[in-house]
Formats: sequence, C-alpha cells, structure tokens
Amino acid sequence: TRSLLGVFEEDAAAISNYINQLFQAMHRIYDAQNELSAATHLTSKLLKEYEKQRFPLGGDDEVMTSTLQQFAKVIDELSSCHAVLSTQLADAMMFPITQFKERELKEILTLKEVFQIASNDHDAAITRYSRLSKRRENEKIKAEVTEDVYTSRKKQHQTMMHYFCALNTLQYKKKIAMLEPLLGYMQAQISFFKMGSENLTEQLEEFLTNIGTSVQNVRREMECEVENMQQTIEDLEVASDPLYLPDPDPMKFPVHRNLTRKAGYLNARNKTGLVSSSWERQFYFTQGGNLMSQARGDVAGGLVMDIDNCSVMAVDCEDRRYCFQITSFDGKKSSILQAESKKDYEEWICTINNISKQIYLSENPEEIAARVNQSALEAVTPSPSFQQRHESMRPTVQSRPPAARTSSTGSLGSESAALSALSLDSLVAPDTPIQFDIISPVSEDLPGQAKSSGQSGRRTNPFGESGGSKSETEDSILHQLFIVRFLGSMEVKSDESPDVVYETMRQILAARAIHNVFRMTESHLLVTCDCLKLIDPQTQVTRLRFPLPNVVLYATHQENKRLFGFVLRTSGGRVESRQTSICYIFESNNEGEKICDSVGLAKQIAFHAELDRKASEKQKEIDRVKEKQQKELNKQKQIEKDLEEQSRLIAASSRSNQSSGEGQFVVLSSSQSEDSDLGEDGKKKRESEA
Repeated sequence: TRSLLGVFEEDAAAISNYINQLFQAMHRIYDAQNELSAATHLTSKLLKEYEKQRFPLGGDDEVMTSTLQQFAKVIDELSSCHAVLSTQLADAMMFPITQFKERELKEILTLKEVFQIASNDHDAAITRYSRLSKRRENEKIKAEVTEDVYTSRKKQHQTMMHYFCALNTLQYKKKIAMLEPLLGYMQAQISFFKMGSENLTEQLEEFLTNIGTSVQNVRREMECEVENMQQTIEDLEVASDPLYLPDPDPMKFPVHRNLTRKAGYLNARNKTGLVSSSWERQFYFTQGGNLMSQARGDVAGGLVMDIDNCSVMAVDCEDRRYCFQITSFDGKKSSILQAESKKDYEEWICTINNISKQIYLSENPEEIAARVNQSALEAVTPSPSFQQRHESMRPTVQSRPPAARTSSTGSLGSESAALSALSLDSLVAPDTPIQFDIISPVSEDLPGQAKSSGQSGRRTNPFGESGGSKSETEDSILHQLFIVRFLGSMEVKSDESPDVVYETMRQILAARAIHNVFRMTESHLLVTCDCLKLIDPQTQVTRLRFPLPNVVLYATHQENKRLFGFVLRTSGGRVESRQTSICYIFESNNEGEKICDSVGLAKQIAFHAELDRKASEKQKEIDRVKEKQQKELNKQKQIEKDLEEQSRLIAASSRSNQSSGEGQFVVLSSSQSEDSDLGEDGKKKRESEA
C-alpha cells in the first residue's frame, strides 16, 4: 500500500509541477496584454508537450492527449492577433486554475503532512504497546497504552482514507482544472470577437461544445465516484472498528492455519552486545520458500532466511509476548521475531510450518495444507479422560501437560512401505496419551510415587563430589554429548521394527500441529556405556535417565535426519507385572544419525563388557571347583597316610609282644579302635605313649 501510495504521490507532484507551469503561462496572458502572443505561444507549446510528460497514472490517456493537441493548434494560430479583456480572463481562465492550485493541491500537501504525523503517532503507540511487560503488567498502564493504540490507529486509518480519496479525486480535478480554463479562455476569445472572427469556424465551435460536454461528464463521473468513496469510507469505518485494537477477539477473527503466504509487520531482535539487544519493526513477507523483509522506503525486500525444511517454535524472549524463533535447516542461522497479536503469532507459526514442508510448490497449496491439517485432525483427537488414564499408566508422574489420543487413520509426511502392510494398531497402543514435556525432577520425591528406571530426574553434583559413592558414568569409556529438543513420548505395543519409531514420529508431529504445541524443551543428551541421560544445560539436573540395556530399538527419520527416537522397555504399565514399551522422540541439530551411531557403539561396548564379565565369572567358578577338588584330594591322601602309620604301629607291637598272649592283643585292638575315635590329636598321643 505504501509503495502504491508513493506512485500516487509522485503523480501528484508531477501534476503540481505541470499545473504550476500552466498557471504561469496563463498568468502571463492575464498580466501582459503586450506579450499576449508570446504567452499564448508558450501555452500552445506546453499543451503540445503534454504527451511527453510522464504521469505514472495518466500516461495512456490518448483522448486527453489528442484533445490538448487540438487546443494547442488553435491557440497557436490565434496567438498573434488575440487581445484579452482582463475581466473575462480573470473570471473565465484564471479563477478555475487558481482554485485548483491554491485549494486542491495545497489540500493534498496538508493531508500528506497529517497522514505522516498520524503514521508516526501510530508507530510510537505500537512501540509502547510492544514494550508492555508480560510478567509485571499494570492494568492501568496497559489500558492507557491500548487506548492510545486504538486512538492512533483509528486516526491513521481515517486520515489515510481521506488522503487516498483526495488523491483519487485529483485525477478528475486535474482534467477539469486543465480543460475548464482553456474552455473559458476560448469562450472569452469568441465573445471578444463577437463570434465573427475568421479563425473561429463552426467546426471549432462544435469541437468546443463537445469539450464542454466532456467536462460536464467528467464532473458528474467525479461526483459519483466521490459519493461512492465516501460511502465506502463509512462502511470501512464501521467494519474496521474491531481491527483498531492491537489484539482483536479470536472468536470474531479466527486463526487461518492453512496459509502458505503471509505478510505483516514484525519486531526483530538484533544483538547489540554480549547481553544486550534491540528490537526493530519491519515489514516481513514470504516469497516461495524464503522469508523476506522490507524497510520503509526501500524499493524491494531483502532475503532474511531460507525457510525450506526449517523449524519454528515459540520461545520466551526477555520480557516480550508473542515471540517465536525460526531456525534454518542446517541450524547455523536463527531469527527471533515478535508478532503484534496472538492471531498473527499463531498464523505466522502455522504459515512457516506449512512452507517448511514445501507445500507451496504444489498447484493448490492452501487446499493441500487444509488436507494435511485435516489428516492430522483425523489422526489426533483430544482425549477427555487423559489425566485419569495417564496417572494409571505412569505412577511416577503426578502432572502432565495437555495431550492427545491417537487413532489408526490419517497420514502426515512420508510413510515407509512396511507401514502399508502392517496394521497401526499392532504398533501403537490404542487410547494412549502423548506426553509433550519432560517430567520435572522435583516430582521424584513426592509421597506415594514409586521411582522407576528411566522415569525420574536426579540432580547431579556440579562440584564433582559424589557424597561417598562413585558416579555410575565415571568408569564409562564412552561420553558423547548432543543438543536435543524433546518432542514427545507415548506407549507402543511393539519394539521389533523401526516402523514403530516412524509411526510414533508421525503421530506426535501431527498432535503438535493440530493442538498448537510449538514449545520444545532443549536438553543435553549424554550417551555412555551404561545409560542415556537428559541433562538440563543450565542447572545440570538429570531430567531423565534411560538404562542402556532397556533401550531395545532406535532409529532416525528416513527424510528429516534431525528427527530420531528410541524405544525403552520398562516394567509396569496398564497391567501389573507386564513389561511396557515407550517410544521417545527428539529433534537434534541435524545429528540424528550421529546419535543413533553413538547409541549403537555404546550398546556394542556394553555387550562386549558383559561378555568379558561373564567369562571372568566362569573362570572364577572353574578355579573354585579346582581348589575344592584339590582340598578333597589332599584330605584323602592324609587319611591314607594315617592308615599306613597305624598299620605300621600295629605290626611293630605284634612283633614286640608275641609272648604276651591273646589278652594283650585284645587290649591293643581296643586301643586301635579308640585311636580311630580320638582323631588326629589322639593318634599322636597314642604314638608318643607307645
């Protein structure tokens, strides 16, 4: 609109310049009778040059050009012999052009200045409104600023409409202001010569009559157009009254989510130092897959960012509302923008999200965007009893953000060929809520909640102290850190195919799109040989911990390599004593494959470590069995040695006491039996006595 206004203003300046020259020429006719011929010749010359004038809005008016050329020819013939009566010239020639010059052209300049002042006041009011605090709002100040925006916007709109009306009317008044003085001049000449001049023929009179009729027709057309514009202004004032508010009612003006093109004013944040920043208000518009901006006064817009395959999300930025961040595909460039209202804020996010999917390349982009959103609406419907089902499923979680229940119909994005043959009900559990946010570690110590692996947060010691216990990841030979953003998680029925991860990605992205969940929590994903950890980058709090043996499946998206997910097998669920599988989906800075490779490497290292541990335990068991067998063998040898010693003692006693008789032998035999009962110490005592 401002570019078109510039064309009208340029045309008005050209008209003013040309009218001033024509006025000076006619004024010379009026002032100097002695120089009448020269002045008439100059007027004829200027009329001939009309076709060479470059009026931006009237360059193709051939009728006007031919008419002026005819006038120039007649005036040039009469320039040497005409004498003008001052009174007739003052009334018929000088008065209309003077009125046009002094009233109409000055009115245009005055309206231009008033419009500029109103526009500056509106910009200042919008700037004050944009600086309103989101956290410490003062209702009185907010009301005053809102009223200021309403008044300035209404004043600007009304001034703008009257200014535009005056510019449109100027095109008709230009013709009248140029034709009417010429007609008056010619009539004065005819009257002066008493209609008897040889130069004034009947053909010329007919021409002048036609011109007079044309002027009346132009005047009537102008009056009709002015009346229509006045009625349009009144209708627009009534219809536009709600739009003067900076944040209109969303019930009266719903959000359009199927747009693939959008334009409007946004506040852009510019870094001015390490911790300081400034905001600049510019006009932004989308052009294909590019986001463009155009400063006021620029001839064309400049490229801000390529938004094909980009990511957009809502952010909390300083103390401003309605802020969102756009990040390029490679993650190297990002821009934080602020919308004027919540409606614009949601429409910009939806439009950029539609463009990032390259829907604009199709023949009917808005229809395809509506069809995609409808598919998402069919695939994801609100769950009325989400809180009850979610608490029964997740005993360790007390509160959750708003979620959605998925069905087995609908399609969003690209699907693998395997999904077409595999029923979605065999992949995702029905009536399953979706968790869009990470569980707060504060909830892990609440009473009545049982801690389960992979579901509770734990604060790590930032000073490296373990409080007497060794860190579980201290001995891990693998430590890899990635920046990720949590998209959501949900329970799945199968953990044997990557199609489970693809289908979960599809349903979570569809749920976020249909429920306007744009906020994502950024974390650091630490991959070790023992577990996967989600760590808060600011407070170093372990938000979630996933034991590595429980991670049974992991995959990245086939097309968008920034998306990846894994399936965690845990105990407990809807039915007690049953293992459940939960799929977690994340977005990274184009590192999905690297993360999957890192997890695979960690599982290989853990697998080989487990094999080494089992081999070591088996070797220890073999050593214990050998040691036990050796002890048994040594004991058996000791027993045989004792028996041999006893036999030797018995033989010696028999030879030395052959003469003692049978009673002596019986006593020795009883002594031998007693030796077997006394044990090792008794035997030694017997031997010493013998």
